[in-house]
Amino acid sequence: MTSHEWGRVADDGTVFVRTADGERSVGQYPEGTPEEALAFYTERFAALAFEVELLDKRIRSGVMSPEEAAESVKTVSAQVDGANAVGDLGGLLARLEALAPVIETQREAKRAEKAQKQAEAREAKEKVVAEAEKIAEGSDWRGGANRLRDLLEQWKKIPRIDRAGDDALWRRFSSARTTYTRRRKAHFAELNEKREGARAVKERLVKEAEELAGSTDWGPTAGRYRDLMQQWKAAGPAPKDVDDALWKRFRGAQDAFFGARDAENAKLDEEFAANAEVKEALLVEAEALLPVTDLDAAKKAFRDISERWDAAGKVPRGRIKELDGRIRVVENAIRDLEQEQWRRSDPEKSARADGMVAQLQAAIEKVEADLEKARAAGNERKVAELEENLASRRAFLETAQRASAEYS
Repeated sequence: MTSHEWGRVADDGTVFVRTADGERSVGQYPEGTPEEALAFYTERFAALAFEVELLDKRIRSGVMSPEEAAESVKTVSAQVDGANAVGDLGGLLARLEALAPVIETQREAKRAEKAQKQAEAREAKEKVVAEAEKIAEGSDWRGGANRLRDLLEQWKKIPRIDRAGDDALWRRFSSARTTYTRRRKAHFAELNEKREGARAVKERLVKEAEELAGSTDWGPTAGRYRDLMQQWKAAGPAPKDVDDALWKRFRGAQDAFFGARDAENAKLDEEFAANAEVKEALLVEAEALLPVTDLDAAKKAFRDISERWDAAGKVPRGRIKELDGRIRVVENAIRDLEQEQWRRSDPEKSARADGMVAQLQAAIEKVEADLEKARAAGNERKVAELEENLASRRAFLETAQRASAEYS
């Protein structure tokens, strides 16, 4: 019999392995020596030990999922338990059993990692949904549509969460997109309706503008064109290609009318240039009346100038404001002087001013008499009061006398 630490070979070639439960036969090796038999079965054990060693390292390194690791330990344990090999089979089984808490720790870590990823995914999807719902309530019809497309791509890249939660968030997201799309279509439908209405209004305005283009009733027609322009602006936009074409026609009619009016005005201005020269000469005469020293003479001279001014006729439009402004300065100066003289000669105001002077003089005489009595009586307090009163009344008298003098 040949012995080994973990087994032996009987004389008949049977090979036994020693375990905690005792010896058990692992096979026979009749064709070789006992040493060769033990070597054969210990090599089998070495192969198992290598497999256990490799599995231990792989599991502890984390390259295997906990489920894969547990299944592999189960498979290798089945290979070791009852294996036809000579060696410390119990030690290999103990080493495999020692991996159970390692696998459980990894399983807990995986669960925690999964929960964290689920929470992050839920948060990301809730953020996408919240933004989509906000867009659905707004009216950014161009940017909103683009942003919702971006949000849909973001949603696709976010991992799924629990089925119920994922479905609920998707329903909210889908509902927001549907609501926005429905409102957007309604907006553009309404906008198109308004644009078609604007088209009809502007076509009518263009027709009238073109009918007025040949008018020579310059003032009323120019006013009507201003009204048409206000109506054009109030009508709002028509479809762009139509709007541009209508505006071109509308503007063309305006330009034709105002071009003809400007040409006519230019002809008139040329004709009226001589009238302006006459009025410039009249202005020299009128401005020579200033400052007015003799009102009657100035009024008579200005009446004559005014008659000749009116007879001179129209002047170029660009000169009207300038020439009228200068003649008005002379006219206003004469009128102001006339009004001032009338004011001074107003009998009612003159009588009131004279009456005020008389009243103040009588009052002053009374105060002067009372002052003499107070001084004679030695009443210093009364003297002081009367002197103050007297000074105040004399000041009023001086003012009243000046006012009365203006009417004399």
